[in-house]
Amino acid sequence: MSLSFCQTSAEADFKKLNVDKNHLALRGYDPVSYFHQGPVQGNPNWTAIHAGITYLFVSGANRDTFALHPEKYVPAYGGWCAYAMSLKGQKVEVDPLTYKIVEGRLLLFYNKRATNTLKLWNQLPDPEFELLNKADDYWKKIQQDH
Repeated sequence: MSLSFCQTSAEADFKKLNVDKNHLALRGYDPVSYFHQGPVQGNPNWTAIHAGITYLFVSGANRDTFALHPEKYVPAYGGWCAYAMSLKGQKVEVDPLTYKIVEGRLLLFYNKRATNTLKLWNQLPDPEFELLNKADDYWKKIQQDH
């Protein structure tokens, strides 16, 4: 069963977001699951479209939870690597299984070829303050660019 809301082409500039060619986010992982049991692959029978982006869910209950407050569950920085965003405002691919919930936000990280940016993030003395502020600033600039 599909649920669609808040969908306009003006809301989503797909080139700025980490989605596939079909505008699917999180490689099909359920965004609500990150906040509970950890990432679980969603089911195409339970979908929602928010700002033109498709999200899959493990259940109707998770889909309905998302529908109430989608901004709480969508990944930060358009789904790009939070660490790379904080360093240079770069849009770097992520491993959807490498994540951290910080201040109620879903942060995703690159984890490939012996580089796990979540580990690098966690090695800093106060990453939540230092890196989040930088990443937020870079992301605002990306959002403003046309």
